[in-house]
Amino acid sequence: MSDFADLGLSPALLRAADELGFDRPTPIQAAAIAPILAGRDLLGSAATGSGKTAAYVFPVLQRLDAGVRPALRRTQVLVLVPTRELAAQVGETLIQVGRFLREPVKVSVLYGGVSINPQMMALRGGADIVVATPGRLLDVVAKNALKLGDVDCLVLDEADRLLDAGFADELAQVLALLPRRRQNLLFSATFPDAVQALTTQLLHDPVRVEVSGEPATEGQIEEHAVEVDAARRTPLLRHMIERGDWSRVLVFVATRYACDHVADKLRRAGLEAAAFHGDASQGARTRTLADFKAGRLRVLVATDLGARGIDIARLPVVVNYDLPRAAADYTHRIGRTARAGENGLAVSFISAATEAHFRLIEKRQGRRVARERIAGFEPTETAPPDAATGGVKGRRPSKKDKLRAAAAAATVKRGT
Repeated sequence: MSDFADLGLSPALLRAADELGFDRPTPIQAAAIAPILAGRDLLGSAATGSGKTAAYVFPVLQRLDAGVRPALRRTQVLVLVPTRELAAQVGETLIQVGRFLREPVKVSVLYGGVSINPQMMALRGGADIVVATPGRLLDVVAKNALKLGDVDCLVLDEADRLLDAGFADELAQVLALLPRRRQNLLFSATFPDAVQALTTQLLHDPVRVEVSGEPATEGQIEEHAVEVDAARRTPLLRHMIERGDWSRVLVFVATRYACDHVADKLRRAGLEAAAFHGDASQGARTRTLADFKAGRLRVLVATDLGARGIDIARLPVVVNYDLPRAAADYTHRIGRTARAGENGLAVSFISAATEAHFRLIEKRQGRRVARERIAGFEPTETAPPDAATGGVKGRRPSKKDKLRAAAAAATVKRGT
């Protein structure tokens, strides 16, 4: 029996943990499961790849299983997430673990970008648990296909992303539909002012679990910073993929245009590559992600927004084609490799114009990454005069951060 036996999980869920390959609890799981089982509100600082989904899935399902479920299903658990992909991932985890309960659990997953009708049809007869993006949830409620008056557990997964994605108004409307007495679980990788305000207003005497600095696995991430002129990044990327014989690589870019442009260049060079961003239809995104996971695609070029919620097992390489704006996003990006005990490689392209920017990221991370040059791609550019001003979001809140914090505070006051 695994260490999950020490956390108070039922025999059914211990069996689920064993059969589904949860050998040992990650730090977030070890610290969060018992308080959630006890009914406490919880604030979890959980980085990408930390195992936070299972940290709330197991205890939430156990509490649901221990209660009396009426013949007509009522939604008792609501999980709010920022993206379609994360909604699908959380829903799948709930379904897989829920198979081991004494009574079947019905999980409905709601997100935009696809027809609302099949999702409404799936809600006929009710649902025990709903996983949703805020906008689609409100659409379904407005059509009287779902009522939230019986929710006794609310989970906000990736709360920082929820607020970054502009869901503050929708979140206020959702909170107004929920009972005042409920358990609240909030997970966030970062804690900008907007999340701090949300935490203060939403949680009641919460247990605080901060393990975001802990690695989710024993795998190691090998970081490389390669100096290259901006115009030479795509040929260099192609060269490194072929020279390194990378089986799969996730490439992060800054814009949707760059996403399409880089993917097209790689395809023209004979590599199986595809773009992944928010402008694509949900059907296209689902097919692209499935092809990448199955190995039919070698390169996935994605924006940060497009890649949120993506969980890809045994992803060997992540490339920062464009550097992220925030240091926290750098952690999110490289954390998509080196999971489940596997080692991983994270490569960042550094131009003369972005050198100062990367130094700020290093400062926030508290570590230095040695600069490298690759023969045939040595940089020739010099830094522009304004490059030293950088662009990484630091600890001092910007005007936008302050506005988000005020909006979050107003959101919870209206909704709680």
